[in-house]
Amino acid sequence: MEALKFAVFSLLLLSINISLVTPATSERPNLIVIVVDDQRWDEFGAAGHPFLNTPNIDRLAREGAMFSSSFTVSPLCSPNRASLLTGQYISRHGIVDNVARGMASHQLDLFPIELQKAGYETAHIGKWHMGNDPTQRPGYDHWISFPGQGRSIDPIIFENGENHVVEGYMTDVLTSRAIDFIQQDRQQPFFLYVGHKAIHPEVIQRDDGSVDTDYGATFMPAERHRGEYADRVFPRRLNADLDNIDLDTKPALKEFLTKKSDAEMGVLLDPGTAEGTIRDRSEMLLAVDDGLGEILDELTRLNILDNTMIVFTSDNGYFYGEQGLSVERRLAYEEGIRVPLLVRYPKLVEAGSRPDQFALSIDIAPTMLEMANATIKSSIQGRSLVNVLEGTENEWRDKFLVEYTSYEQPMTWLINSSYKAIRTEEYKYIHWVHHQDADELYDLVNDPYELVNLVNHPNYQSEGQQLRDDLSALIAEAFGL
Repeated sequence: MEALKFAVFSLLLLSINISLVTPATSERPNLIVIVVDDQRWDEFGAAGHPFLNTPNIDRLAREGAMFSSSFTVSPLCSPNRASLLTGQYISRHGIVDNVARGMASHQLDLFPIELQKAGYETAHIGKWHMGNDPTQRPGYDHWISFPGQGRSIDPIIFENGENHVVEGYMTDVLTSRAIDFIQQDRQQPFFLYVGHKAIHPEVIQRDDGSVDTDYGATFMPAERHRGEYADRVFPRRLNADLDNIDLDTKPALKEFLTKKSDAEMGVLLDPGTAEGTIRDRSEMLLAVDDGLGEILDELTRLNILDNTMIVFTSDNGYFYGEQGLSVERRLAYEEGIRVPLLVRYPKLVEAGSRPDQFALSIDIAPTMLEMANATIKSSIQGRSLVNVLEGTENEWRDKFLVEYTSYEQPMTWLINSSYKAIRTEEYKYIHWVHHQDADELYDLVNDPYELVNLVNHPNYQSEGQQLRDDLSALIAEAFGL
């Protein structure tokens, strides 16, 4: 009997030990999320850009998944960064604009908190843009950031709770800090978030991180890349020519453009987004690609590349004159809300795959948590992309919400431009909160450039009513009602 008891007890101990070393725990990947600032969905080589040479970004597309329908849930820096890091719509997390919200940003339910609990070593390196105090945010073992939008040359860096100036080019500085973190000796898996300042324009910035204006300065490539695309011209989309757009069917947009043309010259108008601006942006992105290459090389040197999931994305899109908009990203047209999303992890993702499901910025958080075998809290509103990435997802969202809340600074011409929008595979409906009888409806199948608003067209009344009903439901869901 005693021998039997000992055998049973031994089996119990063995089962406990086995449960502690299940594949889900012992083979959890390292996780890296790289977020570029203001990068359009088509602003790299593999996406079809006519002249950008981005071999390392293209490598992610070649060796992993490149989503064809990836979107932000709010096309503005601070709100969407909060959405990415919480998995929540802006109506839930409360970071609704670019106003510094230091206290609120310390209270966000960030997904790295759960990664820490699951045994990951975590680091935030780069742009935070939700409060300008240098103190470490919850969920991070290592914290390196900078005030506001940052500056490209000799940037002020928050490091070890203090501000100091680091000589060099911002993108290279952040890459160097990322490499330092990857190289550290550790027994547990790691999570690394890299938030680039690029490819945001330089701003007039005070030492406390506040800015005089979001615009008025140029994009600043690294010195080694200046002039690389000096003679190149970007072919504009059909909707970059206002002669092709029926502005009379778009009263809200028409009002915004009129206000913009009458704005004080203190705001950079840059009609159509000049070719020089586009070239400077392209050259500025090259340092981001260089940095990604350095990260890939270091992961390879350490023999952990294929055990690291790399996610590459952007906080929002950007307008190159489409809809008459330039040096801008806030509005709900495709150029503002579409973003790149690339994922490399060969143990899960087939090389060269092209998922066409709607992927949203709020999906990054639950995806990282599932890969880490960590808790996905009920407050998360996004959906894990794991099944999509491995090709086993049969049911997926067919619609989603985009939100924007306007504020006075810095784009005074966009005051009262708040909206709630719904995007489906066939249609988009934009409800302007402060403009009566100005809603917009687009048939994206027949009008992918959103040239003509059909909200009052007699043939689209039933579609419009259904979209309004669906939008109301999505708004309620975003608020948690």
